[in-house]
Amino acid sequence: MRSRLTVAQLADLAGVSPATVSKVINGRLDVGPQTRARVEEVIARHGYRRRAAAAGPTMPLEVLFHELAGPYPVEMLNGVQRVARRHRLAVVLSELQGGHVPADGWVEDALARRPTGVIAVFSGLTGEQATRLRARGIPLVAVDPVGECAPGEPVVGADNRSGGLEATRHLLALGHRRIAVITGTPGTQSSRARVAGYLEALAGAGVAADPRLIRVGHFQVEDGARHTRELLRLPEPPTAVFACNDGEALGVYLAAAEAGVRVPEELSVVGFDDVFPSQWTVPPLTTVRQPLAEMAATAASMVVALARGQELERSQVALATRLVVRASTAPPPR
Repeated sequence: MRSRLTVAQLADLAGVSPATVSKVINGRLDVGPQTRARVEEVIARHGYRRRAAAAGPTMPLEVLFHELAGPYPVEMLNGVQRVARRHRLAVVLSELQGGHVPADGWVEDALARRPTGVIAVFSGLTGEQATRLRARGIPLVAVDPVGECAPGEPVVGADNRSGGLEATRHLLALGHRRIAVITGTPGTQSSRARVAGYLEALAGAGVAADPRLIRVGHFQVEDGARHTRELLRLPEPPTAVFACNDGEALGVYLAAAEAGVRVPEELSVVGFDDVFPSQWTVPPLTTVRQPLAEMAATAASMVVALARGQELERSQVALATRLVVRASTAPPPR
């Protein structure tokens, strides 16, 4: 790998002043498009070496959320803040309003803020956006990534396959055989892994997966309600539902109540995440605990280490999940 260059060295190669290179690095807009393109090309080829004091208190941690709604981002933010306070760093939040990839203008804004690093939560950057950050020496760590990650790319997640496996095995152990699953957003890593665990558990018990019991959701309460209404109208409805997040599980509760189906006497329900208000629902929800705050804190620590030029012990981390058994699961009705 080529060594990264200083501003002065980049300026010599691009045939411009160091001040112009500095403006491009910092996302300033007062540079002509041709000059900017020339400087960008040199930076992309050689990279920029930041000063060693990269993680100073004036340079924030940038956290990119796909949506700031519900307990999920709150848990993540708590984990980031825990590390940020320890290193006296501010935290800047960017929200994608339900999308998973930021608009092009976000990169310029982020470069202007000169963050210590970027934590992308359930979202991701385009290849060009990630390259521009790396070229400026700005570390990027993905948490609960949406798509596939390249080998060596810093990633923090949960062991979602094991979580789906444990949830489904719990229902099988209770005697359930018609177990429905409501998936998360199609194509997302976490949803695919949870469903893979569900299918593995069924296969291990010698239970054939029924395509009618596999319903595609988007991690929304409405998905759980809509699909459960349809599942309960089947000639042979399921006796249990594994919802791929707690929000969908709340939707299952709603549809069951509408149909006069009792949880867990007539329908067992398992969620995933263990976030508020899972333990306060009626009945309290059996769910797979995903250590969201710990995941975010791990990612923030990785960003700080990378900004200081330190090597990571592991670039890809998967934290363990744990089944929390409460009152929403029971043996199937006779």
